[in-house]
Amino acid sequence: MARSRFLEGPAQAGKTEAALTHIRDLLSLGAGADSLLVLVPHPALGEPYRHAAAAPDWPGSAGLDVVTLGRLAQQNVATYWPLVAAKAGFAHPEIEPQFLTVETSQHQMARFVMAAVEGGLFDGVNMTPFRIMIETLNNLSRAAINGFSLDEVEKRLVAAWGERHSSRPPMYAASLDVARQFRAYCLEHSLLDFSLQIEVFARHLLREPVFRNNFTGQYHHLVADNLEENYPVAADFIRWLWDSLDSAVLVYDRDGGYRTFLGADPAGMHTLADLCEERITFDTPAERPAPLAALESTLSALLDDDEPPEADANPLDAYTFEFHRFYPQMIEWVADAIAQQVERGIAPSDIAVLVPLLNDSLRFTLMSRLDARGIPAVSHRPSRAVRDEPSARTLLTLTILAHPAWNSLPPALDVADALQHVVGELDPIRAWLLAQIVYHPGRDLGAFEEIASTARDRITYRAGQRYDILRAWLLDYRADTASTPPDHFFSRLFGEVLSQPGFGFHTDMQAGRVVAELVASARKFRQTLYPDGVEDWSTVTQEYVSLVQQGLFGGLYLPSWQQDEQSAVFVAPAHTFLMRNRPVAIQFWLDAGSSLWWERLEQPLTHPYVLMRDYPTDKVWTDEDEFYARQQAMRRVITGLVRRATGHIYISVSNLGEQGYEQRGPLLRVLQQTAQRYGHVEESA
Repeated sequence: MARSRFLEGPAQAGKTEAALTHIRDLLSLGAGADSLLVLVPHPALGEPYRHAAAAPDWPGSAGLDVVTLGRLAQQNVATYWPLVAAKAGFAHPEIEPQFLTVETSQHQMARFVMAAVEGGLFDGVNMTPFRIMIETLNNLSRAAINGFSLDEVEKRLVAAWGERHSSRPPMYAASLDVARQFRAYCLEHSLLDFSLQIEVFARHLLREPVFRNNFTGQYHHLVADNLEENYPVAADFIRWLWDSLDSAVLVYDRDGGYRTFLGADPAGMHTLADLCEERITFDTPAERPAPLAALESTLSALLDDDEPPEADANPLDAYTFEFHRFYPQMIEWVADAIAQQVERGIAPSDIAVLVPLLNDSLRFTLMSRLDARGIPAVSHRPSRAVRDEPSARTLLTLTILAHPAWNSLPPALDVADALQHVVGELDPIRAWLLAQIVYHPGRDLGAFEEIASTARDRITYRAGQRYDILRAWLLDYRADTASTPPDHFFSRLFGEVLSQPGFGFHTDMQAGRVVAELVASARKFRQTLYPDGVEDWSTVTQEYVSLVQQGLFGGLYLPSWQQDEQSAVFVAPAHTFLMRNRPVAIQFWLDAGSSLWWERLEQPLTHPYVLMRDYPTDKVWTDEDEFYARQQAMRRVITGLVRRATGHIYISVSNLGEQGYEQRGPLLRVLQQTAQRYGHVEESA
């Protein structure tokens, strides 16, 4: 058997299973589980390895060390901190490092962004302070994962636009100046965001002989899966480790690279094949339905403006096209179609609803329609702000009510919304009536028994009793505000009231997941920023709530992805589904006429392609470059979706989009070309 192998092929061709077989063989031959390192670019992509290691027939009793490069960097920087702290420029090496999460990084960055905004440095760009903060953090991350300095980042961004946008260079300079201020603050206080963790690991720790001896002494076998989704610095790490390995298996998905907009480098990672003694190419599984294979090859060719190859089957047999005149009709149709699939015996977990962009309106409407039909559904949108989750908004409203000293009481509409979600059997009308009667900013919540009998009858006594339980808890808690950290408050409120029988979160698994993630986020916030505690925790709770209300992004917690494995329809953006890397029998593609399948998010302060190693430093980014990049990105997404379907695809389009405009995007045009070549699709209103 070759010491090193490069496994390459399309998704779902069996490459990961081959890597798992390699691991099983090593363990059966006596290799220790602690000598194996499994490197993945994203926590969700490590699930096949974690799942296999938990199976009863797994050789040995130990699990696998399945890590991302970020996790590996954090673990080892923490362990070897005394070796690298001073060399990396930290002002006080004796201070233990604090590793910032997505949320705490944003909090620390916010002070510098707000000062720059108030100083007028970003007047030339139409962006919210929060977007400025996110893109500034992105620039730091892109510098770290590529091994660039911030000066090089600025040089690349300025050069890419030539003379087309004279307003951009000052904006780049302002953003990177904020990044430098943030970095200086981190070095002064031993704080490490993602970018600094990667930089310390790659530039300093890998050069330490003690670390090298210890690390290579432990790990003798490497499996690196989904290389195409990983960062350039991951390739550097693999090369650093290579000569000390007894075996290595590198796994590469052809036509992947869905995380290019986040810094993934598919082309650069593919060069690792040159290190391997053996290269194995995987082909499409023979058992795959022929119409799906034909559809994949046809769409891939058309999106590349090529002639589709000859196929053994008609690609039109792989999907059903549904045309609707209005957007709401499309939503009703997909809910009915999913119900029909479930009635036919398809498990909800084997159905995915995919969109180019999952906005709050679409998410709420579709989830409500499925719920009305008794079909469980979960949704996942990594960029969705915590404040956008209904259960999180409810929790924040109740938190503010429990802290009247903040003098920032919520409007009555928010209170009514919270009561509707919390008090079982309370519909929106009665919740609004109750809020109007019992809630008056500046005074305590009124008791249910004190309101008029006619109103009590309309609201019902059972709902009123539950409201009184909640009210009593909030009033009693006020004596503990100073001594209760934010995560403890959320845990207590959820455990003692909201999750109890008769209350809205009792059987709501989605709400339970959101609350669990909010608790974890608040705990990390407290531990990172206030490790020694404070005299009055209510001020910290107020600070955290304010941050969430400003649009705090939720970090990706692995339980979110595990939760999605329950028997429920998965509703998500196409990119999110692809990173889940799990095939389903039935896919629904909504809004196929939308141009969002092709467009990418505008990022005025950064650029995913210009800030890549193989992009020439002084090259201007042209309209032709943009068109090609969008075309290739859509091709990867569409063929990736088809590859992860095992049964049938339902594609729906509404003539008028959600905003009322006619939709004729690139994906729709390609589907029309397919129909013209292989048959005819009738439109139905």
